[in-house]
Amino acid sequence: MTSAVLLAGAALLAGCNGEDASLASNAKANQPVPPKLVAAMTEKDMELQSPILIRLFKQEAELEVWKQNRSGKFALLKTYPICRWSGDLGPKMREGDRQAPEGFYSITPAQMNPRSAYYLSFNTGYPNAFDKSLGRTGSELMVHGDCSSRGCYAMTDEQIAEIYAVGRESFFGGQRAFQFQAYPFRMTPANLAKHRNNPNMPFWKMIKEGNDHFEVTHQEPKVEFCEHKYVFDPVAPPGSTKPLQFNASAQCPAYVVPDDIASAVREKQERDNTELAKLISKGTPVARLNTGIDGGMNRVFAAKIPDGQTGLSDPAEPGLKLTAYSTAPGTIPPTVNPPRDSAATPVATSYEPEAGATRPSSSLLAPSSSSNIFSNLARKIGFGTADTTATTATATKQTAPAKPKIAAPATHAPPHRPVVAEKRPVHGTTEKTAEKSDKPKQVATARPPLKPAIDADAAAPTPAPSAAPVASTNSFDSRFSAFR
Repeated sequence: MTSAVLLAGAALLAGCNGEDASLASNAKANQPVPPKLVAAMTEKDMELQSPILIRLFKQEAELEVWKQNRSGKFALLKTYPICRWSGDLGPKMREGDRQAPEGFYSITPAQMNPRSAYYLSFNTGYPNAFDKSLGRTGSELMVHGDCSSRGCYAMTDEQIAEIYAVGRESFFGGQRAFQFQAYPFRMTPANLAKHRNNPNMPFWKMIKEGNDHFEVTHQEPKVEFCEHKYVFDPVAPPGSTKPLQFNASAQCPAYVVPDDIASAVREKQERDNTELAKLISKGTPVARLNTGIDGGMNRVFAAKIPDGQTGLSDPAEPGLKLTAYSTAPGTIPPTVNPPRDSAATPVATSYEPEAGATRPSSSLLAPSSSSNIFSNLARKIGFGTADTTATTATATKQTAPAKPKIAAPATHAPPHRPVVAEKRPVHGTTEKTAEKSDKPKQVATARPPLKPAIDADAAAPTPAPSAAPVASTNSFDSRFSAFR
C-alpha cells in the first residue's frame, strides 16, 4: 500500500478520530521508511505496518526499536545511538529538574508531533499514573530531533525522522499505542552491582521486573499500577468473574500472573540473583554518585565534537576505533553542547545495607531455591524475596481471591521517593514557558534540510498541542523552557 493510499485512508478516519490524519500532515512527517530499513524488516520476517515497541537506556545512550514479526513476537529491528539526554540516572521527580523520565509509558497517535520545534517528536506521556500517585510533576517530555535536551531524549533529525516513520506506519497498520520503556541502564547483574548503592535502586528493582517480563516473552507486558507501584501482566484469579480494577493510589485487587510467564521470569531472576551476588562478593566497585553532571551523549556523537564528552553515558574505551560510523548517524547542529565536565563525589567501593533497612515491596529478583552463599548474600542485601512470584502459588492453591500474597498492601511507606534530584543544580531554569517565536529556525539555520521540501511545515502559525516550546536559537540554555 502506498503512502498516498495510507494518507487517504487516514483522512477517511478523521471524522471519528482526527489523530491518525495528523500523523503525516507535512513533508517531514510523511517521509517514507528508508528502503534499507524496509529490507531489514523483510529479512526479519516483519511487516511494514506491524506493531512496534521502543526501549531506551540512558547509561548506554541507546534507543532500540523492536517490531512484531509474523510469529507474533517482538524482535529487535534497529538500535539508535542517542545524541543527547539530560539530567542524572534516575526517574524524573518534579517540573524543572531537567530529568529525562524513566519507566513505562504508552504512546498514542495524539502524542506524535509532526510540527515539533525540534524537527519531529513524540511525547513520552510523562507523568503516568504511577508518577502522578507520587506527586511527580513535569510536562512536554519528548523524544525529538535537534540533538539538544533539557529533560528530553534528543536524536539527530535524520534519526527521529526514521523512528517517526516507523511509528507512523504501525499506527496506520492498526496499533492503537506503542509501549515506551525507559531505563537508567541495561538491567544486567553487572550494572545492578555497579549501582547497588544508588538511592534509586528500589525504583529500578521495580521496573526491572517489567524488563524481565519482556525479555522472557518478547511480548509487550501489560502494565498496571496500584499501591504506588508497577504491576506487570496481571490477570484475574481462577474463578473470578469480576474485571480487575487498578488504581495507582489504592490497594491492589486480587490478581495472578500467568504460570508460563511467572515461571520464566522466576528462572531468569534466579540466574540474575546468583550472578549479582557473585559480583558483589568479589568486591565489584560501585559507581560514583555524581553531582552537577547534566546527562550524557553516545560516544559516537561525542567523538565528532571538539572536546566532546559522554558525561554519564559509557565513555569510549581507550584505543577504541569507531569503525561502525565513519560519519555520525545524522547531522549534529553547531549549537549542541556535550555534557559538561563536573566534579563527582566518589563513594566507597563496598556496600553494606543500613541497619534496620526495610526491603522494598517491589523486589527485583525471586529467591533461588538453593541455599548457596551467593543466593543468601543477595537476599541479605535486598535482591530477592518471596513476594515476587507469590501469584502463581495463589493460582495453584485456589486460595480465596481476596487475599493473594502478591497483591497484599504494602506494610511500609513506598520506597520510590529518592531525593537525589534535589542535589542537582538546575542551571538557571525557571518555571516560565519560553516565549514562542513566529517560526522555528533550527532546521534552516543550523543545517541544511534532508530534502528540498523537508521544512514545509516551518510556516505553520502554531505548533500542534504536543509540540515542544519554540525558543530563540542563540544559546543552548535559552532554547529550552523549564517544562522538562
